[in-house]
Amino acid sequence: RKEGMSVVRIIVASRTENNCNQLSALLTSAGFPVFRVCHSGNEIRRAVHECDDALVLLAGNLTDCLVDDLAVDLPEKTLLLWMARPQILSMCEAGNIFRLEAPCHSGAILGAVEMLSQLHQMRMPRRQGSPYEIVEQAKQMLMRQENLSEKEAYRQMQRYAMNHGIKMETYAQAVIQGVR
Repeated sequence: RKEGMSVVRIIVASRTENNCNQLSALLTSAGFPVFRVCHSGNEIRRAVHECDDALVLLAGNLTDCLVDDLAVDLPEKTLLLWMARPQILSMCEAGNIFRLEAPCHSGAILGAVEMLSQLHQMRMPRRQGSPYEIVEQAKQMLMRQENLSEKEAYRQMQRYAMNHGIKMETYAQAVIQGVR
């Protein structure tokens, strides 16, 4: 894994526990942290909503929804890699799904995840610059000082900035300087 690379949150999904465990073990052994493990479309939707952007690795089909329907529901910043048998993959009509034919070798999975992680980094240019770093630093401070989750700290900063008509970066700078 390259230092300084934007880390995509990876959601591993399959209706079977065994597939989730195998994928999670493969990813973590290669240095890719797994954000969440899901077994249904509804769980995937909730997990993606928590982190705003993600890479969803889906092995096989889900019991509660079609992959086409799931792809429509996911935000544009979310990448979906679907691993299934060729005849199942061919039934999918959504164009925004990356596909990998199963059974697939671990090297193919890791290669696809690396490629999609790089695509994620290229699609998130705002994460490269100074304003993002300032907001991240302030968020980390709020998390420590006020014992907040990452999501709560971000929402608190967002809410304050919106209510006071200022940029979040401006408020973040005030948090860092201790003058809020």
